[in-house]
Parts: sequence; structure tokens; C-alpha cells
Amino acid sequence: MRVHETEIKLRVSDSKSLVRKLATLGFTLTEPRHFERNLLFDFPDLRLRDARSVLRLRFEGSRCLVTFKGAPLQSRSYKVRRETETEVEDGRRFQAVLEALGLREVFRYEKYRTTYAPRLQRKSSSQGQVMLDETPIGNFIELEGPKRWIDAAARRLGFRRGDYVTDIYVRLYYAKCEAEGRRPGNMVFRHRK
Repeated sequence: MRVHETEIKLRVSDSKSLVRKLATLGFTLTEPRHFERNLLFDFPDLRLRDARSVLRLRFEGSRCLVTFKGAPLQSRSYKVRRETETEVEDGRRFQAVLEALGLREVFRYEKYRTTYAPRLQRKSSSQGQVMLDETPIGNFIELEGPKRWIDAAARRLGFRRGDYVTDIYVRLYYAKCEAEGRRPGNMVFRHRK
């Protein structure tokens, strides 16, 4: 469980080059590529969305995580929010509990995620991590950790602060659909990779 999560996203045009650069800069694979299915829940009146909060159920392999993210704190360049997360034994049953409480699935998104960390970093270290996300709307990296670490890692990877993206995937997906004149649905792969 984390108290506050600080992160940014960066758009990636060439994932293979990025992975090579991570290795050159001393990052190592900490979690191999895996498929994630994420379900966002809200009440019928969309009070969580209106409060800029998120309740997510994430399925990754046999694991299921439930996460609550509070409204983003005021920050010009970073997404900072209170986060509470825990693993649940049976994701389907937990989904039934949410629905019994009056929540319903309002959005679904899928991605493949691979996680990297600085080579000498211990699990308990306060340093950050890099997550490569392959999504139906393109590839992104998420840099998560202290603001100074995020800035330094972004610079080393060839990005500037002006490249930072702080929107969540649902907003990025809706913006892409609007730009392409498409009606939005869920952000899912047509055929899994």
C-alpha cells in the first residue's frame, strides 16, 4: 500500500529503442511483460468521476488488485494522488460485492505492462520505477517515484518536462476517439497481441 503516488506518462514511438536505452542506463527488468484487464467502477450518479477519484479492479494473470485513487493533488507537472491498493483473493467475487453495493463497471481498459527499475535499487528503496505500457491507443512509459527522480529519469531517456502527460488512460482514450471522430466504448484490444 502506498500513501501517495507521483507519476507521469510519456508517449513512446519506438518501444524497442526505449528498452535498449533503459538497459544502457542501468535499468533492469523487475516484472516481465504481462496482460492486464482493468475495470473502473462508479455509482450510477458517477460521484467518483465527479470527485476525480477512481475505483479500479485489475486482473493480471491469477492476481487481482483493488485500487482506490483519490482526486489528484494540485501539481503543475505531475499526477499526485492518494492511493490505497490491496490484492484480493477472488476478483470475480469482489466484483459481485461492488455491484451489490450499487457500483457498476463504467469503463474497461487493457494493456500489456513491463516494469523496470534502476539496477541497484532494492524493493524497499524510495527510488522510482519505469513501466512500459502497450495500449490500444499507443505505447507509453509511466515514471513513478519522487519528483526529482522522475525528472532525472525523463531527462536521461531524452524527454523534457513539456512531454509529460498527467491524464489517466480513460481521458486519453476519449480524446483520441474524439480526434478521430469515433464513438468511444472501452479501450480494449480487438485481438490480443
